Amino acid sequence: MNTHMTSSITIIDTISDPGNPAKPNDDDFGHNEACAFVIDGATGLGDRQYMDITGSDAAWIAARFARGFQQQITCDGNVSDVARTISLEARETFLGLNADVPRYAWPLSAFAMVHATRRGFSFRGLGDSCLFLLRDDGTASLHIPIPGAYEHEQVQAQRHIARTGGITKGGGTLGNPETLAGLRRHRESQNTPDSGVWTLGLVPEAADHLVSEDLEIKGKAHAIVCSDGFSDLVVLYAAYTSASLVRTALDKGLAPMVEELRRFEREVDPEGLRYPRYKQSDDTTALLIELTA
Repeated sequence: MNTHMTSSITIIDTISDPGNPAKPNDDDFGHNEACAFVIDGATGLGDRQYMDITGSDAAWIAARFARGFQQQITCDGNVSDVARTISLEARETFLGLNADVPRYAWPLSAFAMVHATRRGFSFRGLGDSCLFLLRDDGTASLHIPIPGAYEHEQVQAQRHIARTGGITKGGGTLGNPETLAGLRRHRESQNTPDSGVWTLGLVPEAADHLVSEDLEIKGKAHAIVCSDGFSDLVVLYAAYTSASLVRTALDKGLAPMVEELRRFEREVDPEGLRYPRYKQSDDTTALLIELTA
């Protein structure tokens, strides 16, 4: 068998920073010769934590998929099949230990991945994690599984802030009964045919809905695979374009960019009055990679 890979992924830099240093980081990430990915565990909406082996149920599900992807994704393999297998195992483990968990408390996560195959590169994902791609000819593109996800969340967050007066007011997002009830309704509808919003979690059928896009790359390209916490630099704070985000990361590294992000969150607009969002600071994970076709 010819194991020569025509497409290669080189990791240049990585960062994963909790939005609140006192709480678990619900993001995870990983890579091997065939893929580079981030997984963003969704903040738990249950009244308690169900899986005690990690800091949160969200961190638990993110770690399950991160370990599974890193071990099982190959250049010839089917990403959907791997996702389905991991989801089945996670479902068995979680529901086996916890009967009668309300659907809104089932752990789930978004993900974004660059997959290197023998035919080239593709983007795979579910939810609101994304990929910023900068080609050598200077053209750039943003790839996200749910177009309009960021704008939709900003509108919802703006309503919450208008009602409460700010991110930390009125008990915060999860402490505000009206906001929490709305978030729970949205969460329990996910991974059902009615909602059309599919994520990685305890529902194996979500694997049938993975978004997959071929990435047109000739020669070399650079990219950032990230959770929505990092993409806020472009889509919420408008501090960068897709192209300048990748260029700046190549120039300075990812750490100073996360520091810049935290300044927006904690100093420029701590209450979300200018830049509406549910959390003052979100868990933030990004991988800067080079792609060689």
